[in-house]
Amino acid sequence: MGPVKENSKWPKVSKFSVSACAASVAEFVTFPLDLTKTRLQIQGEYAPGIHSKSVKIMYRGMLSTAVGIVREEGPLKLWQGATPAIYRHIVYSGGRMLAYEQLRDFILGKSEDGSFPIWKAALGGMVSGALGQFLASPTDLVKVQMQMEGKRRLEGKPPRVHGVIHAFAKIMKEGGIRGLWAGWVPNVQRAALVNLGDLTTYDSVKHFLLRTTSIGDNCICHGLASTCSGLVAAMMGTPADVVKTRIMNQPRDSNGRLPGL
Repeated sequence: MGPVKENSKWPKVSKFSVSACAASVAEFVTFPLDLTKTRLQIQGEYAPGIHSKSVKIMYRGMLSTAVGIVREEGPLKLWQGATPAIYRHIVYSGGRMLAYEQLRDFILGKSEDGSFPIWKAALGGMVSGALGQFLASPTDLVKVQMQMEGKRRLEGKPPRVHGVIHAFAKIMKEGGIRGLWAGWVPNVQRAALVNLGDLTTYDSVKHFLLRTTSIGDNCICHGLASTCSGLVAAMMGTPADVVKTRIMNQPRDSNGRLPGL
């Protein structure tokens, strides 16, 4: 029984590790895009105590935002907050993958012919994505706050956090354990919408290409399906992502509450 038990558990460990490593590499490579996205999302929010004559850093467009960050803060600042982002993907991507497989194999179940209906794939993707994002929400909170430190310094504001460990300690000191999950509701909603759009679009586009074109089941087919699914997922998840970023970036009082609440 010993070898059987080991073989049954090893694939899950392997899949978790490979999924987390692949997502971490992808996050590190694309992190400058995530940073510019966060800066653009924060722009225009109401900031108590900021007067009209205060310094305001305005960004217009993704490319100009990235160039402005490099010019005003330095090229390495494009990766500010990458550490908690990698932590997030280790928890989110690994957890989502394991949760999806458990839902598929033991709760939703496959059809008699061994196929997995698209509605089950969409439901499983939404639930597993929401669960993974809920677990990873504290790291997302720290990532957003670290991403905004460069802009705060340019505006003459004191630094809010001095690193990942300090950020976690500060958030817990001000708001306790619950403070780590500030903004988790739109964060979970975003993950559910992204996974819904991702899985549903990918499967639909792939089967459409295989049925109506001469493209075979190869890298071209998967690449086109992935491009379409990524576009749809980003469009569906962006509104909740903006709300999440605004909430996570809001300053809080000594009790962990938003000003005026």
